[in-house]
Amino acid sequence: PEGSRSRPPPRRAARSRRRPEGKVACGAGPGAMPGRGALCLGLLLPVLLGCGSAQPGGCPALCECSEPAKTVKCVNRNLTAVPPDLPPYVRSLFITGNPLTDLPAGAFPAQRLPDLTSLNLSGNHLRTVEAGSLALPALRQLDLSGNALVSFSPQAFGEGGSPLEELALRGALRDHGVLLSLAALLQSGALRNLSRLELADNGLLLLPAGMFTALPALRQLDLSNNSLVGLRNVSFQGLGQLQSLNLSNNSLGVLWNSTLVQFRSLPALRHIVLGHNTWVCDCAIEDLVAWLKESNQVEGKEALTCASPDKMLGKALLKINGSDLNCSMPTDLPSQLQTSYVFLGIVLALIGAIFLLVLYLNRKGIKKWMHNIRDACRDHMEGYHYRYEINADPRLTNLSSNSDV
Repeated sequence: PEGSRSRPPPRRAARSRRRPEGKVACGAGPGAMPGRGALCLGLLLPVLLGCGSAQPGGCPALCECSEPAKTVKCVNRNLTAVPPDLPPYVRSLFITGNPLTDLPAGAFPAQRLPDLTSLNLSGNHLRTVEAGSLALPALRQLDLSGNALVSFSPQAFGEGGSPLEELALRGALRDHGVLLSLAALLQSGALRNLSRLELADNGLLLLPAGMFTALPALRQLDLSNNSLVGLRNVSFQGLGQLQSLNLSNNSLGVLWNSTLVQFRSLPALRHIVLGHNTWVCDCAIEDLVAWLKESNQVEGKEALTCASPDKMLGKALLKINGSDLNCSMPTDLPSQLQTSYVFLGIVLALIGAIFLLVLYLNRKGIKKWMHNIRDACRDHMEGYHYRYEINADPRLTNLSSNSDV
């Protein structure tokens, strides 16, 4: 039994017999070949380098990534900042539903994300978009809808302009200062490639003058679900490629002839939506009615109806005639104001003439009254002068104080 214990197990002996003589373990040892450790290190070095180069292509811990689809989604992950380790292969990035409040400069590094084409930042709590935060060389689509923006830098896309083609700002321009910043950005020419602009659901009353003049490639403009009361200060000149204009669900009462002339001058504009506005059917709407009857640009124009006055409520605009509006009297506001000013001048001149006539008829009494006032003022001044002389002469002062009279 003691001899059997000293013998090695048969399997281990067989395994040692099958070991090839040419295979020696790495490192230094009794049977190691000279330079074997360096050879093993040379074989392991490419593996280590490969592992190190794979790290930038990894996925952020709170996001979902698909390298074949070139997509990264960071949805409802309580992110307070843009993940710094986004993979460079990403083309479509979704960061939505997070308490993200600020986009600082370099939030999306251009060198790290050279192929980022579509960026969706909707439904966050963004308030500030700083200069250089969106300077991406391949960015074509940007969605900032559903954010309560307070500050939007006109240099957000960098100094040299952006290739951006679609910009969605639905419900993100509640602050008037942000609207002015956006207008400055558009007027600067930084987004000359923009073809689709969505400004719906922002409660806009008026648009800054010349806001769209530097957008020659614009094809779709959505201004629906706002509170626009007029378009007189809005210029559509230069929008030669504009195809679709949505003005539904606003507070438009009339479109003046100057705006209608601009619509006629845009050759590509074939889809204008004007539904659900508060059209005021008085004499000022004649030009709009005539344009609707002859134009093919308005979609669903048969459904446009009057909102006021009460006698015209619900009447279709296409069925309005001149007799319905009772426009025999001129309704031009400037002419009405001019007539009012003339009448006011006549009234004032008549009052002035009556006043002068009263003065002339009572000239003797007025003269006597003025003499009485002069005498009274003279007596009063003489009394003051007499008191001054008494106070100035000490002898008269002592006399007046010691006298019994």
